[in-house]
Amino acid sequence: MMRTAARPQIGDRATSDVVVRLRTPEGRDEWLYCYSAVLAAGSDYFADRLSDAWPTCQILDSRYCVEVRCDDLDLSSHVTALRLLYAAEPVSRFGVRGALGVLQAAEHLGCRRIAAACADYLESAPWDEADEEEILATVPSLGGAQYDRVLARLRPADPAPATAIFLSAFRHATAAPSAAASRELKSAAQEQLEYMLTEDDDAPLLVLDADGGSDSVKSQVKDCVAGLLSRFSDFTSSALTKQIEAPCSGSSGDGSKLQQELHSFVSDISWVCQVLGKLEMMRCLAAYWVGASSDVVAAVEAACPGSEYLKTRLKVVEISAKVLEAVAFGNVVLPAERRCHAVNVWIGFAGITKHLVDQANWGDEDNGNSGDDGNNCDAETAAKIDLDGEVWQSLESALSAIVMTLPSNTQAEILSEWLQSKHAAFPDLTEAFDAWCYRSKVARRRLSFLNHINTTP
Repeated sequence: MMRTAARPQIGDRATSDVVVRLRTPEGRDEWLYCYSAVLAAGSDYFADRLSDAWPTCQILDSRYCVEVRCDDLDLSSHVTALRLLYAAEPVSRFGVRGALGVLQAAEHLGCRRIAAACADYLESAPWDEADEEEILATVPSLGGAQYDRVLARLRPADPAPATAIFLSAFRHATAAPSAAASRELKSAAQEQLEYMLTEDDDAPLLVLDADGGSDSVKSQVKDCVAGLLSRFSDFTSSALTKQIEAPCSGSSGDGSKLQQELHSFVSDISWVCQVLGKLEMMRCLAAYWVGASSDVVAAVEAACPGSEYLKTRLKVVEISAKVLEAVAFGNVVLPAERRCHAVNVWIGFAGITKHLVDQANWGDEDNGNSGDDGNNCDAETAAKIDLDGEVWQSLESALSAIVMTLPSNTQAEILSEWLQSKHAAFPDLTEAFDAWCYRSKVARRRLSFLNHINTTP
């Protein structure tokens, strides 16, 4: 009790020896009765003004009066800072924004101990986005290296840790899912990796240049993709074997599991396409996908017959559109035989899938003329299942462009089969058909110089 009685208290007019007058440009005044010894010990500002070298004005029964000017919005923070000078341990129980206000007042008054306590609190407290904006608007203007730790979590990561977290997350994103927690982590990793590589208002978090580190990152990404594709190859082989031994039904337990596994695989590969496109590494997927086209289609038809699991079929179409687009633009160079094979496979699959999607969305339950494609699906689950129109257009354009890169006789075979197909409405290869007709008609005239060359002695 004696210690409590002896402890100086702010606002005790009877025993205080100095008055602090807080003034604002708006005309607000706050008078606080204080102890000069407490002020001078805890504040450089007051230590300077209470020294013999500073002219003072004696008022109110010979007490000193020290005037402090501050903005109206900062008045309460200055009062709090002055009260904290009397606390045994200055603490910050004011939230992030309150602590920022007290920090600014402490800087103004030179209260180093209080400023350090506020900085400790801000460095360790959780922030929301509004808090972060307030911190960015306040702390840098205070100056001083002692506040760098407050801003540390907002500073850009160095390339090395950014690359490390990218590779670690990519391994999770391409790994085989197991428990529910692992699947959630995998989904989160895929979402954030795509965000890391997206160039929007800000630059991507990871930019691969031509240095040695880029080669190392690409090599590890390629290994992860190779592992995913290897597991997918094993899956398609197993699915086809099961189909031969005992055709699966979508309603059976095994069939449902097969469909879910297939959807998981093609979803991962579709996501990988997005990432590889940003990293300019589509070749390590495109070459595999073109080579495995027949097995992929066979596995899809086995696991997702007809209009069942349209979402899975659409994922496959999405992957094929990206792969064929890379081939069509020359980003991935493949021999004519492989390009021809890919076109033949995906023209048929795309046409059937587009027909099934349109049929489901039209609510057409009469599939009598659709042959093997005609399994009904629930109208409610099938309705509005489709791809973005740009994906269909991209696939159609890529197929047409690749057809036009093939030898004229091969083009004629492909176009003939396309024209005879009952799903010739999609993809529309009219552009390739027009180009083939024109080239074929003018071929003799355009290549007539070859006859002259061949007959020259």
